[in-house]
Amino acid sequence: MASNNMHNLTTLIKRLEAATSRLEDIASSTELPKDLPAIAQGSVPTPPAAASAASTSSVTPKAPSEPLPESIEEFDAFLSSSVDKYVKLSDQVGGLVAQQAVDVLRGFREQRKFLLVAAKAKKPDMAIFQELLKPINEALMAVTELKESNRPDPKYTHLCTVADGIMVLAWVTVDNRPHKHVEECLGSAQFFGNRVLKEFKEKDPKQVEWLQSFYQIFRDLTDYVKNYYANGIPWNPKGESAQDVIKTISSPASVPTASPVPSAGGPPPPPPPPPPGPPPVLDIKTEPTASAAPGGFGAVFSELSKGESVTQGLRKVDKSQMTHKNPSLRAGSTVPDREDSSRAKSPAPARKPKPESMRVKKPARMDLEGNKWTIENYDKEPQPLEIEASLNHSVLISRCNNTTIIVKGKANQVTIENSNRLSLMVDTLVSTVDVVKAQNFELQVNGTIPTVMLDQVDGAQIYFSKESTSAKVFTSKSAGVNLNVISGPDNDYKEVPLPSQICSYYDDARGDVVNEIVAHAG
Repeated sequence: MASNNMHNLTTLIKRLEAATSRLEDIASSTELPKDLPAIAQGSVPTPPAAASAASTSSVTPKAPSEPLPESIEEFDAFLSSSVDKYVKLSDQVGGLVAQQAVDVLRGFREQRKFLLVAAKAKKPDMAIFQELLKPINEALMAVTELKESNRPDPKYTHLCTVADGIMVLAWVTVDNRPHKHVEECLGSAQFFGNRVLKEFKEKDPKQVEWLQSFYQIFRDLTDYVKNYYANGIPWNPKGESAQDVIKTISSPASVPTASPVPSAGGPPPPPPPPPPGPPPVLDIKTEPTASAAPGGFGAVFSELSKGESVTQGLRKVDKSQMTHKNPSLRAGSTVPDREDSSRAKSPAPARKPKPESMRVKKPARMDLEGNKWTIENYDKEPQPLEIEASLNHSVLISRCNNTTIIVKGKANQVTIENSNRLSLMVDTLVSTVDVVKAQNFELQVNGTIPTVMLDQVDGAQIYFSKESTSAKVFTSKSAGVNLNVISGPDNDYKEVPLPSQICSYYDDARGDVVNEIVAHAG
């Protein structure tokens, strides 16, 4: 019995020695962090009980942070992958596209805060709910306003693509299958996105990559919403009030670091340009060469500044070349040049563009691709063209002349370009009728419409129903636009011409420019 106990004790001592040797090897081969206390730097070790008591008495242990819900962790992964890639590619495109991407990122970050509050709080009343949605709505409006205020920008189609798709942020307000709303917003973004794809598919692959990264946001968000919010946002019935949860959420800690801001270890800034040297000294005695001579009025004043020497370059014309002294030259309409003449030949006239009548006419088509109707190349159609549109359908009408088009149902928006004598009849639109480069255009609204935008339109007649009388009409570089609204007890149309002449002057008292409509007295 005693020998058996001795054997067990010997075995235990050997195991302890082996474990101690292993720990020493690990300690010698591992670099200790610099922020460890002095006990790790070789001082006398403190017994575990004393160390525990000392740490308890001197420093209060920090409570472990509450783990995030799985849905929030997956949303963070979505931000750091799909959204972050789109933001980085937008920075490479640059300009207003990069500026718009910052607002898109801000909208998704605010949505992340909203989802975190919903996971921890009870469902609030409508006033608090609207307050929670306010930051998301501000980011959404910033994306749209950036597009509206920069119509002449070369990347305006890019801005329209993002602005049409940013309504995807509103999926948190949809209770029944919100992933359907995400899919519909992707269809809206593809209306202008396909134009970007068509324009840059062969010229600039980077633009196409940027567009595909924006599309990928919708695809990944659709899968995410299906997995975690198939039937809308499930508030926590056992949670705290929304106001208390908002106070406990720290903005820096709750926001993921998927930011386009460059890190401190990025490439150094480019070196400053070299200091400018002394300005070149012009030798006024040197005759300028023909290649360096200024053009336009600069050349005229440069020659006049020579004074009497301005006529030194002219040659003498003898009497044999003067048409007013030689009737035979006038009859032939030619004057023989001298053999030593060095006059340069006049440049050939520039080639004029081919007339519209000589261009190859493309076939007419009216197709529904995804959520976009495309109607183009119709000319002098004897019968009206009718389409049935739904809420997520957008309509593009291009190069349709002397044609009537009827859009039935409730559509999203209608865009018209390069069309003459086109008549359009719509029932109800969610967004706008956007007309660019059209002549003698007619629009009749039977239901409601919020906005009509006219750009480079020469002559237009717009008929509003009684429900759409308050619609706003924006005109740019347009003339001859008449608005017809229902007025009076008989509900007759009243024609109101829109102003096409503006008088602008600076008012010193106001310190600003004053714009007034020019009224012509009859």
